[in-house]
Amino acid sequence: MGELIEGVWHPNWYDTSSSGGRFVRSRAQFRNWITADGEAGPSGEAGFAAQPGRYHLYVSHACPWAHRTMIFRSLKGLEPLIEVSVVHPHMLEDGWTFDASFAGATGDRLHGQAFLRDVYLRADPGLSARVTVPVLWDRERETIVNNESAEIIRMFNSAFDHLTGNDADFLPAEHLHEIDRLNERIYATVNNGVYRAGFATSQEAYDEAATALFQTLDWLEDRLAGRRYLVGDRITEADWRLFTTLVRFDKVYHTHFKCNRRQIVQYPNLWAWLRELWQWPGVAQTVHFDHILQHYYYSHDHINPHRIVPLTPEPAFDAPHGRDQLFQASRLR
Repeated sequence: MGELIEGVWHPNWYDTSSSGGRFVRSRAQFRNWITADGEAGPSGEAGFAAQPGRYHLYVSHACPWAHRTMIFRSLKGLEPLIEVSVVHPHMLEDGWTFDASFAGATGDRLHGQAFLRDVYLRADPGLSARVTVPVLWDRERETIVNNESAEIIRMFNSAFDHLTGNDADFLPAEHLHEIDRLNERIYATVNNGVYRAGFATSQEAYDEAATALFQTLDWLEDRLAGRRYLVGDRITEADWRLFTTLVRFDKVYHTHFKCNRRQIVQYPNLWAWLRELWQWPGVAQTVHFDHILQHYYYSHDHINPHRIVPLTPEPAFDAPHGRDQLFQASRLR
């Protein structure tokens, strides 16, 4: 992973010695918002108006946090407005790089830099921060707008609607409280929970994370028995935030992060729900398992020192999911 300290790169992994072996994720530091009229968002300053071609998105196809932004870019028809650069899947001593030798990695299409850290340093030459994806860059002000995926997808949900005419809303106001409540639990125990299990360096820390993970998966399985999506009969942001973790689960987290009490294919409702989301128009093409497998199994040599990329299951994501018939029948009863 590595980090910048006062503008200088240090290939430091997360220090778990002071946290009882627990992985503690760093907080994103760039928190401005793109808005339709350029007014300030919930955090940061004003001056970032939604305009065609003004913003550039840096992602890794391996990263579930960056994957969220690519899904929303697709669902909201933002491809013509926001160009993307994709890093190489291997994250080694130089962190994320723009080596374009791996199929699907693009290089830095905007600045021609060698490393993602160089993009961060363009925004702040004296920065102290982890260098993470996604990164949303403003060409006009020559700075990073935001590097917090949860906020970027909320911008993509509505800020550009007046330009695209795409009014699909995955954050309906009447369900905002429930979506936030779901997101909070799912982030802590599932999205970040798999990392807390995988990067734990004590038995206690691992047991704590893995137990909470499977408690929430059991709870979600029960929840989806009685509703089509996490918030009733309408797909929302909460579904897409969960999707990017679960689509990686059986191929990566189950083995690599020792989240192996159960696979997602063993949860009838979660597995059917996951297939439905995979089959949603514009979604499957945002999933790149070649990048995913290479990143996790090759990059984390403290977990997989020989960097052997295993043979993994091939879940039948295209198989009929049956959710249409199930919930049409339930409404008729």
